[in-house]
Amino acid sequence: MTSETETERDIILVVDDSPETLSLLTDALEHSGAMVLVATDGASTLELVGRITPDIVLLDAVMPEMDGFEVCRRLKAMPALSHVPVIFMTGLTETEHIVKGLDAGGVDYVTKPIAPDEILARIRVHLANARTAQAARSALDTAGRFLLAVSRTGDIRWSTPQAIRLLQTAEGVDMQHALSQAVRDWLSTHADGAAGAQAPDITMPDGTDLALTFLGRGGEDEYLFRLTRDNTADAIDLLRSHYNVTGREAEVLLWIGRGKSNRDIADILGLSPRTVNKHLEQIYSKLGVENRASAAVLAIRVIDAR
Repeated sequence: MTSETETERDIILVVDDSPETLSLLTDALEHSGAMVLVATDGASTLELVGRITPDIVLLDAVMPEMDGFEVCRRLKAMPALSHVPVIFMTGLTETEHIVKGLDAGGVDYVTKPIAPDEILARIRVHLANARTAQAARSALDTAGRFLLAVSRTGDIRWSTPQAIRLLQTAEGVDMQHALSQAVRDWLSTHADGAAGAQAPDITMPDGTDLALTFLGRGGEDEYLFRLTRDNTADAIDLLRSHYNVTGREAEVLLWIGRGKSNRDIADILGLSPRTVNKHLEQIYSKLGVENRASAAVLAIRVIDAR
C-alpha cells in the first residue's frame, strides 16, 4: 500500500520488453521525482493495473504475444483507466502505425531511441491535460451532472466518476466493452436525432432505473448522455407545485421534457392523443409559452435545478 508521500508523486507505468529502454527511462523518470512501475509484456501490464492505477503509461508498440496496440485498447476499455494518457514508444515511423496507435487510444507517440528530455516534456503536457479533464468531470459529478460519452456502437469514450460507478452496478451493462445491447440498438437509429430524446432505461439491481437522456454530439463519433436515477414521481410533484398545474398536466409536461411525442405520451399515460393535446393547451396557457419546445425547456430547467 502506498504512503501519503508516495501518492503525491506521479505514477508512471513503463511497458517495454527491452531492458536497455527500461533502464534508461526508469533512471530519467525517477530522477524527475516520479514513481516508476515497470512491465515487460501485455499480460503483466493488465495484471499490474488491476492493483495500481498509474497517472500515465509509456507503452512499447511492438512486443511479442500481445502488441502495444492491443494492450492500449484493453486499458481504455477499463473504466478506471479510460482517462489515463497512453504515450506510444516505437521505432515504427510509418503513418499507418502512428494512426493505429492513436486509433487504439493513445494520445501521443515518441520514436526510438528515446530522448529523455523529450519524453519528460510530453509527459508533463499530457498529465496536465488529463488532470484538467478529470477535475472538470469530478466537478460535474459534484454538481449532480452525471455525464458519459459513447461511440455510435455504444463503446464508452469517457464518463464522469459517479456515472461510471452507477453503470458498473447496473444490470446488463458490460463496462469492459459497451453499454447494454438495448441502448446500442437505440443509438444505431436515434443518435442523429434531437437533443432531449430518451434512450432505453438501464435497470439497477435494486429495481430502480437509470434514465439516459441524449444531449447531442460531443465530437467525431462521440455522443453525449446525461445519466439520472428515475425519479418520475418526484419530478411530477415538483412540476405541479412550481407551475401550479394539475397532476395530469404535470405528467404530460414531464414527458414533453423527456422528448416524447403526443402519441408516446398517450401510450404511457393511457390517454388518447386528442386528450394529450388538450392538456398541452392548458399547459401552454399556464406557463405562458406558445409551443412544446418552450414548455420542454421550462420543464428541464426546473427538474435540473433540484
